[in-house]
Amino acid sequence: MAEDMGSTVPRRRLGRALRDLRNEAGITLDAAAEALECSRQKVWRIESGLGSARSVDVRAMCELYRTKGDLTRALLALAGETRAKGWWHAYGDAIPDWFELYVGLESAACRIRRYDESLIPGLLQTRSYALAVYQHRSEVTEDERERLVQVRLQRQALLTRRLPAAPRMDVVISEGVLLRIVGDRPAMAEQLRHLLDVGERGSVSIRILPLSVGLHRGVEAGTFVMLEFPLGNRATPEPPVIYSESWTGALYLDRPEEFAAYEKVWVSLEQLALDEGQSRHLINKIIEEVHHG
Repeated sequence: MAEDMGSTVPRRRLGRALRDLRNEAGITLDAAAEALECSRQKVWRIESGLGSARSVDVRAMCELYRTKGDLTRALLALAGETRAKGWWHAYGDAIPDWFELYVGLESAACRIRRYDESLIPGLLQTRSYALAVYQHRSEVTEDERERLVQVRLQRQALLTRRLPAAPRMDVVISEGVLLRIVGDRPAMAEQLRHLLDVGERGSVSIRILPLSVGLHRGVEAGTFVMLEFPLGNRATPEPPVIYSESWTGALYLDRPEEFAAYEKVWVSLEQLALDEGQSRHLINKIIEEVHHG
């Protein structure tokens, strides 16, 4: 596993295993919390992979769910792995819990597909563009803004890393995103040129969905990310995840039928999007317009 992957994948695996064991034992979240003498929120956080789990908590859960000894030992070992720190922990409060989980999953992914309806995706943003995005948040201090931008720029290192290999990244961006001036015109032109540069990397594909296609499934789905994970040394890979963010939190969907539903949306977007060459041509055309607008 990558050094900077931190604890995210082990946390998710442990959380899923404990949730399955609780369900098999026929114990509700409330009943488990009461028996363990802790809050419902704490049990939910552990099961969701949002927090590291202490060995004492895992042992108590295994006893409550009457888990066999060898499985209990395996889960305790996994609990040990959930305390590893990823680079993003250094940014503390700048990253809310629900997004910290995403940054860890993104670091662990071998394939990232995303559709963006409103902004250039964070992994492809320039510093000026990212600053302009956060400039709109009046509740954010200058210091916090700087840390948020740093997190965004640091995440981009995964696109050029050597070990483990950089993930394959396929991006479909609505043409409207390119037409929205974020910051000033020179900053926007720089951002569009950056898209062209990144699109030349073999592992990144950037395609534009023209406004002329009218209403399509992506409009209803909104911005979403599809993450897939390497097999590593396990018999079954970490299940793929759909990530969809809102103003105050995010959805993590990892049931096979949920992923399949978004897979259909993705296929329809790919059919409607311009190919990479046509997309580059359109981006160049918009750069000209931004310069002379």
